[in-house]
Amino acid sequence: MDVLLHLFVGLHIIGIAALLGGFLTQMKAMGQGTARFVPGMLHGALTMLVTGVALVGLNEAQGAHVDNIKIGIKLAVLIVILALVYVKRDEEKVDKGMFGLVGLLTMVNIFIAVLWT
Repeated sequence: MDVLLHLFVGLHIIGIAALLGGFLTQMKAMGQGTARFVPGMLHGALTMLVTGVALVGLNEAQGAHVDNIKIGIKLAVLIVILALVYVKRDEEKVDKGMFGLVGLLTMVNIFIAVLWT
């Protein structure tokens, strides 16, 4: 069971890397007003959602304590990210504010995961 748990943690990290990496590669374009949500950002967010739900389930199955408030906040932030990226995924240019918001929310989600104990 531990191997499965570690596998999902690794996949969760790959998802956040795809989402944040997609944002970081578009930073220069954001400055020019031509940033767009790349497909890797949507796939990364979806990977985070699926693996996050699996991680909660696996931890609950092992009898580990899961902080439901923390998980709920992280889920809410991720749903906002997913909604923004999904709705604007086909547009050639995304507003700087909206694109920046996705990057900010992604970093908020990372810091909630790391700092909230």
